[in-house]
Amino acid sequence: MPDYKEIIEKTEPELKKAISFLEEEMLKIRTSLLSPSLVEDIKVEFEGGQLSIKELAAVSLISPREMLIQPWDKSYLQPIEQAIQSSSLGIAPVVDKDSIRLPAPSLSQEYRKNLLQILAEKKENARKTVRHFREEAWKEVQEGCRKSEIREDDKFRAKDELQKLVDKYNEKISEITERKTKEIEN
Repeated sequence: MPDYKEIIEKTEPELKKAISFLEEEMLKIRTSLLSPSLVEDIKVEFEGGQLSIKELAAVSLISPREMLIQPWDKSYLQPIEQAIQSSSLGIAPVVDKDSIRLPAPSLSQEYRKNLLQILAEKKENARKTVRHFREEAWKEVQEGCRKSEIREDDKFRAKDELQKLVDKYNEKISEITERKTKEIEN
């Protein structure tokens, strides 16, 4: 006989995954501040295969507005440069002797608007995920009540606790996206 608390407890890890996914997505949105995660997963065509930049080079920050990519081998320089140029980053790589520098250009007003739009979409997708898991848990609680496995008063307690959990995670989503919005706007 499932207890409503068990249903809610098994829902929370799913909500945590949604938050983790959103945080990873936020790292991939380029603002005027750079992060290694912007380039680490870019696929590079090399010797008939595809490898990510992090498999071919060390990626580090020189400053918040400049990144350094140091390939393990000089033969990786040109393929990495081409992969960055063909990506949607909008950053022109500067090739030095045995490394690639990525200076962060200033964001145009139009690009900022596009980023804010992408941010809003990612925020809404995260909220949809949270709503989906709330609905699944609620259906399970109602089913348990219908089968007389969960008492009627526990059903309403579950609804309140479920809503508190959803509010908590929606608040986290808002905090994450507000932080990124400030980053984009500055």
